[in-house]
Amino acid sequence: MSYKPLTREQMAWRAAQDLPEGAYVNLGIGIPTLAASYVPAGREVIFHSENGILGLGPKAEPGKEDPYMVDAGRNKTTLVTGGCFVHHADSFLIIRGGHLDVSLLGAFEVSEKGDLANWTTEDPQFPPGIGGAMDLAVGARAIRVIMEHTDKNGSPRILKACTYPLTAPACVKRIYTNLAVIDVTPQGLSVEEMVPGLTLEQLQALTEPQLQLAHGWQALEPPAAKAA
Repeated sequence: MSYKPLTREQMAWRAAQDLPEGAYVNLGIGIPTLAASYVPAGREVIFHSENGILGLGPKAEPGKEDPYMVDAGRNKTTLVTGGCFVHHADSFLIIRGGHLDVSLLGAFEVSEKGDLANWTTEDPQFPPGIGGAMDLAVGARAIRVIMEHTDKNGSPRILKACTYPLTAPACVKRIYTNLAVIDVTPQGLSVEEMVPGLTLEQLQALTEPQLQLAHGWQALEPPAAKAA
């Protein structure tokens, strides 16, 4: 049976559905920044951006962009009512002080133990971008990753052990990919959701460590409208 991977927007939508009411959430560079546009209606989530924003809003509508209002990835964004700007040092005090409930981060690799590698691929053509990932990996109460399930060559990005330098060990608790939602547990990697048409055997072929299907797993079906 054929299956259709999620778009970047659908991945962000899925991650946003798990953010609890009243949570303070950091959005990392890349796909995670899209999550601010997909919080369920009526749910208040306070988004933090390490460049000094507390109360980050959805991405700016075309034609209404403010060139001075950007997130950590330099994408044009908005500020919610009551949002504020803080000094860069204060922004990192929020992180290091343990005031964030969740951090949604991108990643190059994640291991079966939840090790995170997201700051360098050691490619000399692409200088490392350390940013605040190392602070976030130990400062936020929960670390969740959004990333493509495989690299551009089709090789797994969920590995038994990361091959790139670690950002932090054993910090990731949930992984959102374009194929599945996977929890990192003491018993191993647990597949909570898969896109329709995908089998566990097919997913396993694209994942290095052993997977187990969660009891009561569900199909991963974001609304089509959310992909636009």
